[in-house]
Amino acid sequence: MRRRFISMAVIRRLPRYYRYLNEMLAAGVMQISSRELADRMDLTASQVRQDFNCFGDFGQQGCGYDVAALHKEIKSIIGLDQEYKIVIMGAGRMGCSLLEHFGFERRGFNVLAAFDNNPELFGKSINGVTIHDVKKAEEVCATVRPDIGVLTVPASETKEACAILKKIGVKAIWNFTKGELGVSEEEIVVENVHISDSLMSLCYRLTELEDALYGD
Repeated sequence: MRRRFISMAVIRRLPRYYRYLNEMLAAGVMQISSRELADRMDLTASQVRQDFNCFGDFGQQGCGYDVAALHKEIKSIIGLDQEYKIVIMGAGRMGCSLLEHFGFERRGFNVLAAFDNNPELFGKSINGVTIHDVKKAEEVCATVRPDIGVLTVPASETKEACAILKKIGVKAIWNFTKGELGVSEEEIVVENVHISDSLMSLCYRLTELEDALYGD
């Protein structure tokens, strides 16, 4: 069934809802109101209700939300009830750091393999994930097609690595490179993670704040 259009702002908030609900479950919280959830997330109760109404009616008026049920619903909406298969393209510092510290498996993702063009890395394993020669990507992924490609190569290698990911059948790319991929989102969805862009956006907002506080 085709999903109706949901604004990107709402989509960006879904992981936050999921994270907070995880924390509440761990703390033994069974029921929560839209006001309590809004206070935790620095939103309004109206905004929380509007967000959830985009996907259905999850609460009962006057009773709030069942935390476990809401957690399950949002997990399904995000797609975390599926075990997505991942490959990492680029086993340099960023790629290795993700393998070592991100915790793909506990988040429900299955990392099939990592690829690089550095012969010194071939055959090495990080948290049970083997690093292969990038030239063998099609061979390694011949029997099990990955869903998501994590792109952590130098900017100069971005297009070539992206072409390989397309060839092995990925339908989504988590892009940590500085390069633009130039792919159609009708065939591959892309989430860009540009850390320097995020820092510059923060600087802009800081400048705005300082102007408001101290400007003429």
